[in-house]
Amino acid sequence: MKNTWFNNSARLVAGCSALALSIGASAQDSGNDFMLEEIVVTAQKREQTLQDVPISISAISGDKINTFAAGGEDIRLLSSRVPGLNAESSNGRVAPRFYIRGLGNTDFDLAASQPVSVIVDEVVQENVILKSFPLFDIERVEVLRGPQGTLFGRNTPAGIIKFDTRKPTQEVEGYMSASYGTYGTTSLEMAHGGGFSDDISGRISMLYTRRSDYVDNPYLGLEDVMGGFDEFAGRGQLLIEPSDDFSALVNVHYRNIEGTASLFRANILTTGSNDLNDNFKWDEVYYGDDHNNPQEYESWGTSLKLVKDFSEGMTLTSITAYEATKGSSLGDIDGGNPDGPGFIPFQSTTEDGIDDLDQFTQELRLAHQASDELFYQVGFFYFDGDFTIRTSPFFVPDSVVTHENQTWALFGQVSYDVSEDTSVTVGMRYTDDEKTADAYSGAFGAQLPTVALEADRVSWDAALNHNVNDDLSVYARIASGFRAPTIQSRDVAFFGVPTTAKEETIMSYEVGFKAELMENRLRWNGAAFYYDVSDLQVTAVGGATNSVQLVSVDEVIGFGFETDIEWLVSENFSMTAGLGYANTEINDTGLRVPTCGSGQCTPLDDLDADGYAIVDGNPLPQAPDWTVNMTADYHRMVGEGEFFMFADFALQGDTNMLLYDATEFKTSGTFELGLKAGYRFGADLQHEFSVFGRNITREANLKGVIDFNNNTGFVNQPRILGVAFSTNW
Repeated sequence: MKNTWFNNSARLVAGCSALALSIGASAQDSGNDFMLEEIVVTAQKREQTLQDVPISISAISGDKINTFAAGGEDIRLLSSRVPGLNAESSNGRVAPRFYIRGLGNTDFDLAASQPVSVIVDEVVQENVILKSFPLFDIERVEVLRGPQGTLFGRNTPAGIIKFDTRKPTQEVEGYMSASYGTYGTTSLEMAHGGGFSDDISGRISMLYTRRSDYVDNPYLGLEDVMGGFDEFAGRGQLLIEPSDDFSALVNVHYRNIEGTASLFRANILTTGSNDLNDNFKWDEVYYGDDHNNPQEYESWGTSLKLVKDFSEGMTLTSITAYEATKGSSLGDIDGGNPDGPGFIPFQSTTEDGIDDLDQFTQELRLAHQASDELFYQVGFFYFDGDFTIRTSPFFVPDSVVTHENQTWALFGQVSYDVSEDTSVTVGMRYTDDEKTADAYSGAFGAQLPTVALEADRVSWDAALNHNVNDDLSVYARIASGFRAPTIQSRDVAFFGVPTTAKEETIMSYEVGFKAELMENRLRWNGAAFYYDVSDLQVTAVGGATNSVQLVSVDEVIGFGFETDIEWLVSENFSMTAGLGYANTEINDTGLRVPTCGSGQCTPLDDLDADGYAIVDGNPLPQAPDWTVNMTADYHRMVGEGEFFMFADFALQGDTNMLLYDATEFKTSGTFELGLKAGYRFGADLQHEFSVFGRNITREANLKGVIDFNNNTGFVNQPRILGVAFSTNW
């Protein structure tokens, strides 16, 4: 039965909820006094409680991020652990691709733009490599769904993933944690901070994580030559507060990663089926090349945040930031060798890298709480980025493409309390964006003409929030946004020319509610949405030539809902649950895309006279219809310490991998389960010993495909079991 996975998940949710209800009823009858902690977010560039913001938001604490990251998980751990969010990457631990409410970009080029923006400590991480900075010493992650063009600018039509790290305080505090697990997976993380004087405080944090090579290449007789990585990242922060009305925060961060890029596996899908076949083995690949898919990147950055408070509730904030990165990944794209497995018409190996990337951003904003009823903020933003991408196909000389992008914007937002229970928020932003690309084609042995694009656009939003009572608020929001024009130049390495796409625009409509029930022991938020995207930028990847070309889709319609529940069932037991549904549909009768070049797939779309798929009516690629997530946290005093157990579950529904529909290139009901159990002891339970498991059922979930050569696929991370110890002070 097609939806068996969903029925089983629904039964699981219902069963856990029934159990929690009975426990919660007993706790309520006993008269215990406990409640959920208030969640403070900065989704509108000021501190507000989650319940007061008229936007669909999910917030994850840093402690949960640490639990999800056990076993060496990277930023993709967020996939399906937030309603409506998907994440994947064909570049391993770098260059993740995010999708919110079905909107994203499957383009694997290092210059690809994304409609989901990643913000770290109020600094946009524009390039896909910058988006992959490791997660450590995190205070909170906020996922903002829907267009965020007013306060955060272009390239946010789908939403934002916003990371806030822990900041320095005068109080001396810190932690250290270590873990060891399957395949020699090791993680060491520490942070320490405190005051140097009454005016100066600092914090330093570091992460080192590694995994031993565990994948063999029997075709060449090589053992344990792939699958591992070594990654180090660090962050130093200095907070200077010479007076009550001024502060300066300096942030310097660094990352270095060496290891294996994504492992592509040839013909792990049999024609006519989307089940992984016997060609897939967790610890084996059958490559004809002995380069072993190496990957290496080095990044660093710095920022300076200045805050000046004036009289009568006025604050001026300046954020100046610089980011840089360089590195490369090499991949055996065909995923096999001249003898297989299966039919592989020719060998294909490609290396892509960034020779040098520089990103400079400057934001200046003035915020004013003018009265109890009126708040406003206005600001200026500037972005300047340039980078050079080198592609080595190896059968022709390297191609080099230099991209440059300059953007500036003016923005403003006003919030006004119409009455004691009703508030209105309105915002607007003007953006000017310019891009150029200069390409040298190794295939043609020539410099190609400069490609230049320019656009300016006004984005706006308006929201109405009404408090029905002390426990329930409802809101409605209308928002526009856009993604700046894009240049795709990777095909110059393969006898092609750059392709472009004009700016895409979106109108989004959203209604929602936010409730705190059962004497603040249950938090339940939900939203329903509808959006209409014009000129959606998508990437047609693959076909017989494995081309990577930008395509503008006339229209895409999306609708659905998402809901989050956080329940403090008792003083010892808490649960969270999330459910998201997104229905996306391409409306473009003239859009055709090439299907698999190998001829080994089974297209389900109608084909035109040239054999191209007519994709009108299809869902967007990597847009799961359902996302389900749950966590359960139980703890109990035992002796002088505390026993605890934490479980998490994430499921993704029907998902097409590509623009066209094919039997082989889709998934349904993929899931992962994690567990952690242990004992806390010592003063204030500051020490913790635990055992953990990630992907404990050893699910092999297809995450993406390459269709031009054979039915190549790549999958999720393997099962990792381990032990961990941590202490804090």
